Amino acid sequence: MPTTNLADGPHQRQAGFNLFLVGFLILFLELACIRWFSAKVVFLQFFTNIVLLAAFLGMSCGCLAARRTTNWLALFPGLALVTFAAVATIMALYSNWGQFAVDVGHQASPQEVFFGTEYRNPDLAKFVVPIEAIAGLFFVLIALMFVGLGQTLGRAFDAYPNRVAGYSLNIGGSLAGIVGFSLLSFAQAPPVVWFGISCAGIVYLLYQDKALSILRLATIIIVVGFTAYYTDRSDSHDIRWSPYYAVDLNKSNGVITVNSIGHQEMMPFSERGSSYSLIHLLQKHSGGAPFKNVMIIGAGSGNDLSHALRFGVERIDAVEIDPVIQNIGIHNHPDKPYQDPRVVPHLDDGRHFLRTTERKYDLVVYALVDSLILHSGYANIRLESYLFTEQAFQDVRRVLKQDGVFVMYNYYRQGWIVQRVAEMAKQVFGCDPLVLPLPYKETLTSSEAVGFTTIIAGCNPRISTAFRDRGQFWLNSIPPENLAVNGFDKPQEKGQDKAAAQHGDWVPLAPAKLVVDNEGARQSTSDDWPFLYVSGRLIPDLTVRSMILLGVLGLGLVYLFKPKGAWRPNNRMFFLGAAFMLLETKAVVQMALLFGSTWLVNSAVFFTALLLILAANLYVIKVPSTRLARHYAGLLALLAVSVLVPLDTFLSGGIVWRYVIPCALALGPMFFAGVIFARSFRDEANPDQAFGSNIAGSVIGGLAESCSTLLGFRYLLIVAIGFYLLSAWMPSRKG
Repeated sequence: MPTTNLADGPHQRQAGFNLFLVGFLILFLELACIRWFSAKVVFLQFFTNIVLLAAFLGMSCGCLAARRTTNWLALFPGLALVTFAAVATIMALYSNWGQFAVDVGHQASPQEVFFGTEYRNPDLAKFVVPIEAIAGLFFVLIALMFVGLGQTLGRAFDAYPNRVAGYSLNIGGSLAGIVGFSLLSFAQAPPVVWFGISCAGIVYLLYQDKALSILRLATIIIVVGFTAYYTDRSDSHDIRWSPYYAVDLNKSNGVITVNSIGHQEMMPFSERGSSYSLIHLLQKHSGGAPFKNVMIIGAGSGNDLSHALRFGVERIDAVEIDPVIQNIGIHNHPDKPYQDPRVVPHLDDGRHFLRTTERKYDLVVYALVDSLILHSGYANIRLESYLFTEQAFQDVRRVLKQDGVFVMYNYYRQGWIVQRVAEMAKQVFGCDPLVLPLPYKETLTSSEAVGFTTIIAGCNPRISTAFRDRGQFWLNSIPPENLAVNGFDKPQEKGQDKAAAQHGDWVPLAPAKLVVDNEGARQSTSDDWPFLYVSGRLIPDLTVRSMILLGVLGLGLVYLFKPKGAWRPNNRMFFLGAAFMLLETKAVVQMALLFGSTWLVNSAVFFTALLLILAANLYVIKVPSTRLARHYAGLLALLAVSVLVPLDTFLSGGIVWRYVIPCALALGPMFFAGVIFARSFRDEANPDQAFGSNIAGSVIGGLAESCSTLLGFRYLLIVAIGFYLLSAWMPSRKG
């Protein structure tokens, strides 16, 4: 139902409460959708920005439709049911039909690598769906889910006479939403709780609007119940929700699946996993003393710990970012490595731990650090992105003893990734690293697919000398078999030794010669351009196709929901929204670099951003004659400094230089931007249309973030500066 401006007390109080409640619900439901759809829609965890942008788009369309008679909030139950049914259908097809494949950027020869997406070859499948089609489907469905809340928000803005005070109430609700969801994340609450809270608020709004029917209530109950039921509930599975993943432990075999992709397997030392022992065996049989002090980043469920403990270590700092995976390792690993007093567990981001520890180590291990999720919906970086940069390797070099060793192993998928990592290690340490593919291959080219590969860096010549003098190293697939033999001595052939045939297989290892035949291998990564899995400074074709598709779908939805009659968007508010989205991106990545890529840091950044917006609103209320020119000048000056000063300038020094100044540069522009927005919004003739245009601009800003793989994060701010200059040039529509 359309509303008119209401100035009397009861209606104003109701509108104010609705502004607060809708602010809470939009942010809370947005976070719930990002977590749940990323876990339940195949491979969508690599594209969580789609869920974020869909929520923004739906909110924008709802604000634009605030004066239409159709009550879109009343359609929420049906839209949610259709969306969740689409999730169930796609996952049922993918889980039960082996000939159904999802093509994620052609992983056979990709411009960007997505771990875990390559197991079904689209060229051999009978039915192939490109990931951008799935992304487009859920972009529209999720956007439609948020239209009702956006419409309620727009009507509440129309009904509240003091624009800035109303916006402050809305921001207050958003603050409550992020605090509430963060507390639930800390408690590892399941999705039924998230959606139960969200839907309870929507039920209240429907009741308030006299639109709550028995059918709608029943539909909402089904939707909430679906999030509880739609999981493997057999006794052999233990499913928990960490702040990052839906973690599924198969108790029968120790396999850990996250977001429906296989991630880890707890392996008894007595049975398998010899590759975890390799660096210790090489150290021993090349004549070196056992590593005494060891740091393992990505300690996970404990396989690396279990093997290191067999070789005489005195202390292991075991760094793991995910609390649930660490907890599983503590309680469920068959070898109980976390119970050993020599193991000191740390729940932290690996890069943050590297930057802040004062200990020195004989060995630093990157142990299969390959997260299957983006760091946030605001930036195209993964949890481990800041571990694989030149500056990160310099941090490793700082904590290593003079003859220390740095080892990385993983299923890197592409030769150019291995060569890129090896070249960065050479540049930082000044010595050629050893690259050991398993199975052994004499040469490794940039353009070929690779499997498990170990990279040994540092300038301790012992291991490389042993390979040069003695040739290959032999590794048995059963770890205990390696303890009693020197791997540099070739074992007897199986046909000559019956016992050898009964105790695993021997495989040879030796350093591979790296042959560069792809320019991607020459592109190093940095804290400004931390895209290890992107083949070069480019916008991948998958991203371009997705941007075009989402842009067309977004324009179509905006056209569908725009006010009737002649209408044009509020250009100033539109560009302010686009620019602010890029400010949030910069803040997220810079705070991740300073404090770690953890969910808690993410939450703190968004909470701080909202506080700065609230402070800007209060400033505009207290100083109504605020001049925009001064705040534009302050904003552009801070952004210019951020463009000119590299991120790594602040990675050392005292507290003020290391933390206070970079925080001010990352977060300070948000206050000036908040003042500009609040001052402009206060004078707008149609607050619902102005706010809708602003949120629509945020969608464009989110799409523009994809340019970071071409420009890097520093120069991405130039795009934000351009948006702000356009907003200053556009006239406001004063009431």
